[in-house]
Amino acid sequence: MHRYRTHTCGQLRDTDDGQTVRLSGWCHRIRDHGGVLFIDLRDHYGLTQCVADPDSPAFKLVESFRSEWVVRLDGKVRKRPAGTENSDMPTGLVELYVTEAEVLGQAGELPLPVFGDQDYPEETRLKYRFLDLRRERIHNNIMLRGKVVDSIRTRMKGSGFNEFSTPILTASSPEGARDFLVPSRIHPGKFYALPQAPQQYKQLLMMAGFDRYFQIAPCFRDEDPRADRLPGEFYQLDLEMSFVTQDDVLGTMEPVYRGLFEEFAKGKPVTQAFPRIPYAEAMEKYGSDKPDLRLPIVMQDVSEHFRGSNFKVFARLLEDAKNRVRAIPAPGGGQRTFCDRMNAWAQGEGQPGLGYIFWRDNEGKTEAAGPIANNIGPERTEAIRAQLGLKAGDACFFTAGDPAKFAKFAGDARLRAGRELNLVDENRFEFAWIVDFPMFEWSEEEKKVDFSHNPFSMPQGGLEALQTKDPLTINAFQYDLVCNGYELASGGIRNHKPDAMVKAFEIAGYSEQTVVERFGGLYRAFQYGAPPHGGMAAGVDRIIMLLAGEQNLREVALFPMNQRAEDLLMGAPSEASAKQLRELHIRLNVPEK
Repeated sequence: MHRYRTHTCGQLRDTDDGQTVRLSGWCHRIRDHGGVLFIDLRDHYGLTQCVADPDSPAFKLVESFRSEWVVRLDGKVRKRPAGTENSDMPTGLVELYVTEAEVLGQAGELPLPVFGDQDYPEETRLKYRFLDLRRERIHNNIMLRGKVVDSIRTRMKGSGFNEFSTPILTASSPEGARDFLVPSRIHPGKFYALPQAPQQYKQLLMMAGFDRYFQIAPCFRDEDPRADRLPGEFYQLDLEMSFVTQDDVLGTMEPVYRGLFEEFAKGKPVTQAFPRIPYAEAMEKYGSDKPDLRLPIVMQDVSEHFRGSNFKVFARLLEDAKNRVRAIPAPGGGQRTFCDRMNAWAQGEGQPGLGYIFWRDNEGKTEAAGPIANNIGPERTEAIRAQLGLKAGDACFFTAGDPAKFAKFAGDARLRAGRELNLVDENRFEFAWIVDFPMFEWSEEEKKVDFSHNPFSMPQGGLEALQTKDPLTINAFQYDLVCNGYELASGGIRNHKPDAMVKAFEIAGYSEQTVVERFGGLYRAFQYGAPPHGGMAAGVDRIIMLLAGEQNLREVALFPMNQRAEDLLMGAPSEASAKQLRELHIRLNVPEK
């Protein structure tokens, strides 16, 4: 007999009745039923109920067992007594009658229980992550992660992609976030950077003629953490393709993402044909470039109904041609208490308020109510209701001013109203491509034109557009994949022509010399026969978070950091010794506390 086990804790069935077997695992739960001890023994594969009574030679030792002790149990498999079977467990028709036992590893008092799914403070969970990972939900999430990554690899290789690993120690590159720097001992005063993304390397692979590349790439960004972004490091499905248009990239990858979600969606519907929504349209209709399409609320422009009206706040705003009034329909929200609650929420968000109209039935007639309705009169309110397709019992809210400034708030209000009214269908995955992103934007902070998305993207219209058009009117061949309100992937067709690349960076305030210094490898490669190419990168952690039904990426990562970018388990970041600092030629200048 094997030293530790003949079977796993998820393996025994009623066909094993009468066999003598050996199991090893953790004491998941121990119950004393009138002197008869029941131990739910757990390993990676499942649970088996084990029983010891006073007639068992191992009874005295089993009495000493405590939660999470690691033990070996020998005994005979027997069918559970009628009425005690557990159909929820694969092993639920049998139990092990214990005849011999051995303690393989004792456990001290637990800082958090493994049995059950109680909510514990993040600091405790991360410090004792090895215990947290024993919990069924988290353990299953990590196993799901492995299956999803396996499926991604299979699907990508089936689509003609080859997997390559790109360097981890590289040069600093402006990807939109701070780099993690690594000092060089051999080259005093110089630093490597951990890659924010393999952007330049994957483009160089296309220059080298490999045609289709992918990898599950580790990426490192010194950013503040949030629920949908891990601090420090994350993984992305990184890919690039040669001789492709935007349609080719989207057409190749859409079946990959759709098939992946269908495989792991547990029956939830998945969008079959992903709609393509221009960025400007997404901002106008949803107030977001990652709209949650499970929510059927679509915002509309109602400026004409307020122009010249007695509601002077909006009427005066509309005297400026750039200003607009947008309506956020709220089906089922036609109660003053709900409208006042939304208004109070808006004030809590730093807004002066959130104007509204709601409609109610008055002796068979639909009647508008609220301060705005009283100001603009029944004819205008009826026109708004008709345009929005609303009825008695519904409401709508209004945002006004420069759309570029109020879009985010309007989008937040749309989501808030939809969630409060339970309009979001939680049991589906709604995908869309967001396309036609602006190439440039105005940076109010730096008072200059800057890149809005990805500096390596091809402008629509190419070099001619860069030379002849207002930069703020140029769109790029850039696209995002969004699902249920999250950005899952981002990419673009690359600007592979040196003169167009230099011109694009000049518009954003970078000289040709700067381009050569910072992107020298890519710039040189473009001089020697660069194929048209494009690609994207999808957040693996975010995909798994959605498939697992979690709200936080830390629930699907093995050993995540806390909100302060600290690894509480391993004690990172930690201080370097004086010897290490001398070898790296570094002197610290730490700010005073």
